Amino acid sequence: MADRAARFASLITRRRVSAVVALVPLLLAVAAIVLLGSGERAAKPDDTLPAGRDSTEAVALQSELPDGDDASVAVVLFTTGPADDGTRLDRQQLADLGRLAERVGAVPAGQDGPLLPSDDGTAALATVPVQAGSATENADLVDELRTQLRDGVPDGVQVQVTGPAAVQADLAAVFDGADLRLLGATAGVVALLLIITYRSPVLWLVPLTVVGIADRLAGVLATQSLAALDVAFDESTTGILSVLVFGAGTDYALLLISRYRDELRHLESRHEAMAHALRRTAEAVLCSAVTVVLGVLTLLLSLVPTTRGLGLASAIGVTVAAAFVLVVLPAALVCFPRGIFWPRVPKVGQAALVESNTFWHRVGDRVAARPVAFLGGTVVLLAALSVGLFRVDTGLDQADQFLDEPEAIAASTRLADSYPAGLSDPLQVLTRADGQRVLAAVRGVDGVESATISQQDAGITQVDAVLDAASGSPEAEAAVGAVRDAVAGFDDTHVTGSEAQAIDEADGAARDRLVVIPLLVGLVLIALVLLLRSLVAPVLLVVTTVATFAASLGASWWLFTGLLGFEAIDNTAPLLAFVFLVALGVDYNIFLVTRAREEAAEHGPRRGMLRSLSATGGVITSAGVLLAAVFAVLGVLPLVVLAQLGTIVCIGVLLDTLVVRTVLVPALALVLGDRFWWPRRVGPSEPSVG
Repeated sequence: MADRAARFASLITRRRVSAVVALVPLLLAVAAIVLLGSGERAAKPDDTLPAGRDSTEAVALQSELPDGDDASVAVVLFTTGPADDGTRLDRQQLADLGRLAERVGAVPAGQDGPLLPSDDGTAALATVPVQAGSATENADLVDELRTQLRDGVPDGVQVQVTGPAAVQADLAAVFDGADLRLLGATAGVVALLLIITYRSPVLWLVPLTVVGIADRLAGVLATQSLAALDVAFDESTTGILSVLVFGAGTDYALLLISRYRDELRHLESRHEAMAHALRRTAEAVLCSAVTVVLGVLTLLLSLVPTTRGLGLASAIGVTVAAAFVLVVLPAALVCFPRGIFWPRVPKVGQAALVESNTFWHRVGDRVAARPVAFLGGTVVLLAALSVGLFRVDTGLDQADQFLDEPEAIAASTRLADSYPAGLSDPLQVLTRADGQRVLAAVRGVDGVESATISQQDAGITQVDAVLDAASGSPEAEAAVGAVRDAVAGFDDTHVTGSEAQAIDEADGAARDRLVVIPLLVGLVLIALVLLLRSLVAPVLLVVTTVATFAASLGASWWLFTGLLGFEAIDNTAPLLAFVFLVALGVDYNIFLVTRAREEAAEHGPRRGMLRSLSATGGVITSAGVLLAAVFAVLGVLPLVVLAQLGTIVCIGVLLDTLVVRTVLVPALALVLGDRFWWPRRVGPSEPSVG
């Protein structure tokens, strides 16, 4: 294996070959990006719902109704202002609003026409069917509806649109132009941090260009693959993918370039220096990439189709990033003279990082002087931050999913002031049984304000039930359970709607965590055992990584509830954060311990770990800060789940790189000595500390 790696490194960095190796893949990638473009797939109603759950089965039945796949409703709310203002709609206004509602296609609300006035007289609503074949068409139709209503509403009346169609339209608006905003913000953050890291006005352009093209190619290959396999994905999939490719790719680039700079201090030929650097770093990058790929592929076991799509897309993205860093980047770098590092040009004879009196060399000396104290201090810190973990609540209400309140959510809140809370988004019961008997059963449930048959065709009946409890409340959850109990005796009868889906999503998320998290931990442990050929070190490294996640989630909980005012964390955020933190945290484990193993062969386990910290501490810190900043960029999208995911990963990566990987792990290695690598011997025997 070592001989093959050496030959490969020498081949792609050879003087007359490197330019071809650098340019040809880049040109092919650009051609693929331009010619293929992003893959497209028509969204399905159950893309974001957990498979096998009651609400998902109901959606499947609903799709068999005429226009069931693309039918939704918009609820138009006319008001005179806040409900407590008391100003009532007069007869002329109601007449004008009735005619306006008919013009926009509102369905009859009763004998009096399309309007349903509120009991307090301050509001009236109308229901407008929206039939759209895609999320884009839905958004366009809702925008057109809003424009028509605002142009036609009489003086003194305010109009807002809510309901399922409007919520989906406002959600789509979150991602309008999101790819460009996210790409621009990510590239800007990466560029700034690379300039700071390399302290060169030129060098950063090479890795940024290579990783940037890898990101675009990964997006094309991932979406085309998902579309070909009919695997669900959405805008958030491509956004997270871009962040992951930039983060992982730049981390790998930092490790390679740091080792290349060191080799240039020993070798005159930059081609030989790069061959040495690539041979030394290829194992770490490959092992890291394989572990990350296996880690994100565990998401394929999720019940939610879009989560499975994210797992597959992420695996493709990390593979592309690693390939570009191991093949294209070294070949591209050796095409430039040493001056590309200006003004800090490495010269033959200069001390390497491992021998320099760097900041991390001094940190290593302090840890070596009192390893037990540093070990105890970091454990206490992580334990204190993890306390919030026991207070975490998951599951966001629909109104809490946006950082900036859109019109659909504001209208839903105002509607609840004058109407039963569930009127804008009723519970939906789908059945193949006798519709009238199901209707009677639903009407008899406590907590159901009213129930009507809204559709009946092809042997399927849809009953819409309005709950009198506020959305997301325990009373609403209890009412959903009561309705399900009431219809449980009917064949092929299922309950859906936002309230029912929220319950099933929470249940599906809990199941996913129970399945994916232990599997991911096991895979990471096996990967580290195979890499290090030891048992103690892999177990300790996995434990520290899991402890980092616990601390980051606990700290994030206090941040979300105390500073930002959230009442819960989105159902999917803990699982995704765990997968990304553990999978990417392995990078820093591998960067540190593979160098420690290399140094220990000559200097012993204790000195080997300290020399590894001196050599890789700066790289790990730079990579961690960069990765944390890249995930924090997810906050540019005003969607709470992405902001929460970015925050948890950001805090976790900073803890991992500044505390765990650079203080806790070296302290553990120093305390245990030879036992850290048991049963393997990595170098001259040394006594442990303590």
